[in-house]
Amino acid sequence: MLVDEWQEAPKLWDIARLNIDFSAKKGLYIFTGSTTPPENSTAHSGVGRFVPLKMHTMSLYESGDSTGSISLAELFKGSSIESVRSQTDYYKTVKMICRGGWPGAIGIDENRIMDIPKAYIEKVSKNDASKVDGKKKNSDLVKRLIRSLARNTATTASIDVMAKDISGRGNPPSNNTVITYLEALKGLFMVEEQRGWSPNLRSTVRTQSSPRRHLTDPSLAAAALCGGPGELRQDPKTAGFLFESMCYRDLCIYTSAIGGEVFYYRDSNGLEVDFIIQLDDGRWGAIEAKLGTYEFEKATHNLFRMRDKIVAGGVREPSFMMILNATGGIAVKREDGVIEVPIDCLGP
Repeated sequence: MLVDEWQEAPKLWDIARLNIDFSAKKGLYIFTGSTTPPENSTAHSGVGRFVPLKMHTMSLYESGDSTGSISLAELFKGSSIESVRSQTDYYKTVKMICRGGWPGAIGIDENRIMDIPKAYIEKVSKNDASKVDGKKKNSDLVKRLIRSLARNTATTASIDVMAKDISGRGNPPSNNTVITYLEALKGLFMVEEQRGWSPNLRSTVRTQSSPRRHLTDPSLAAAALCGGPGELRQDPKTAGFLFESMCYRDLCIYTSAIGGEVFYYRDSNGLEVDFIIQLDDGRWGAIEAKLGTYEFEKATHNLFRMRDKIVAGGVREPSFMMILNATGGIAVKREDGVIEVPIDCLGP
């Protein structure tokens, strides 16, 4: 039995729990919801009866835009990769960013692909943000916060920075107000936080702990910035940040299937790597997301510097190092061991 938006009637959770205990059967219920239920809304935590699963918008593999020829799971096993050619390019990648992973947007005309994320932002701003904790929110301030998150996507922008960013011509809101509004967006599953990687090192390497923030789908960031595919193609710098956010979404989905988490790496010397995937058994891989080949040399340099520093601190060698890209090239393992993988070739 599927119970949708169960947070509107949380007593159903406790009723289901009793039925589960009485019948001693598995797989009786699926509870889905678009917001986090209020605290203490259920008498039982659900431990031992329910298993929580996080649902994302669709990855490129799920939407049919990626062949999945390069399997993330197989890379962790050390399998050799097949040289396959990408079917994407900068133009198509920007369109996939703006369309997002919404099932209803698949196959839609390019002039309409922003309709769903724009409507979603409008609904969250006017209604949903106030429902999370029952406290009235200023819809204009919610929109400005979403826009600030879009401008600062894939960064560790502080609360203070965002408060100043959304102030407009008036006084900036207090940090507490920004935190309250941000928590509401997190409760609506609209904001993803990518944690900094802190491997257990014997060395004195210090890593960044502040989370990077992403809107849960790259199309939301594109819509908040009022940029359709045409506008975004003229701004490769912004497109690069949103491409990184799309990569984060897909990597989170693929990683959830093999048991692990997606982090980022940044140490006290400013050395940075976009994604560290660490599995539950300790295996890890490092990935840099780059739109164009002109950034590959810098990405390779960062990967090797980070690897050498981490391994010297007592951590095992990475299972792989990758440059995830949208160049329309070929998936290939280079002589130096780094794998170049176009985004439309990666899968679980």
